[in-house]
Amino acid sequence: MPSANAPLAGERYPAGRAVAPRVHEHFARHLAGARSGGPVAALPEVGAIETLIDAAFWASLRREEGYSPRISLAFVQPDAVAHPLVFERPLPLTAAGLARLAPAVERSGIHLGVWPDAGRLQVWGTTRSVPALCFVLEVAGPGLLVIKHHRGEESGKFVNVAVLEGDQIKVVDERARSLPDCPDLLTSLLGFESPATWAPAAGALAQLAVSMRAHGRGGALLLVNAASEAWRESIVHPLSYAASPAFSLLVELMNQAEEQRRLHGWLEAWGRAVDAVAGLTAVDGATVLTSRYELLGFGAKIVRRRGRPPVEQVTVTEPIEGGTAMVVHPTQLGGTRHLSAAQFVQDQRDAVALVASQDGRFTVFVWSPCGEMVHAHRVETLLL
Repeated sequence: MPSANAPLAGERYPAGRAVAPRVHEHFARHLAGARSGGPVAALPEVGAIETLIDAAFWASLRREEGYSPRISLAFVQPDAVAHPLVFERPLPLTAAGLARLAPAVERSGIHLGVWPDAGRLQVWGTTRSVPALCFVLEVAGPGLLVIKHHRGEESGKFVNVAVLEGDQIKVVDERARSLPDCPDLLTSLLGFESPATWAPAAGALAQLAVSMRAHGRGGALLLVNAASEAWRESIVHPLSYAASPAFSLLVELMNQAEEQRRLHGWLEAWGRAVDAVAGLTAVDGATVLTSRYELLGFGAKIVRRRGRPPVEQVTVTEPIEGGTAMVVHPTQLGGTRHLSAAQFVQDQRDAVALVASQDGRFTVFVWSPCGEMVHAHRVETLLL
């Protein structure tokens, strides 16, 4: 008997058909600009993109032995990747087949390779490597799909292209990086640079944001001016868990030569350090880092700076196509963390505040000189 979540004969996922042409245009544009820069992935046709999305969506709604599938599909042929695991007989791309395979490929970094065979898309095996700009479709949860492409670097980082959740479609607006007051963090997430080449003000904070969201407990992180002590006027003292001396492992790793940062051992050490610092944000209160990425402490309680007015409104934007700016009271974004972070940035205008919600929402607060108010950037679409 078919699963209650299995599609009826001929039933398609409408969001897949709606978004496929826009996704195809994104990949066609980027691949055309990369032809002279080394090997890149093949461009899937619009119909192939729609078929991949359709199969992944219906697979995401199935349950195998009580578990929801979490898989990643890569549109790539076996001879375009290193060390592929190739099945003797390719498998048809079906929701049922993907759900059955899911337990074997749910670990991070493993992709099911998909390629046309005899006119139909088939799953040919698995791979841990994909070429630059490879179309990747990740099942992040029931009814939640993320379309992304690989940057082609050893760090394994991806750039999100679109997020589909039920009937909701969010296509990332790459032009957001050129808007006035766009923070370095948002610019980095839109392009997600490799740790081997990023500037600390962008790539490091982006990876901290990803790790903060991943622990799922919610949290806040404040990045304060390393050359000023003014931030202390917005924090209750003594700091609950102050570091003495400041914890500087992130700084030491970032200051290593570029050649060292390209080594696998360095990447592992960097990932552990990022996760260690991001994990501190799960404790009630805010984690405080300097703009040089020295950890000053965590569990900080934010207070309004003496003589400063309470924050009454913030501008809210999300870097997706068709998104519009809104001006709202910060409590409309979330609870105490959001209000406190907005107040901190209003009082400390050279600071950046990151807030992760338990439900997966993620907001970056910065001061906007153009708008003369706090600007809240909703970036969870870029972090999935």
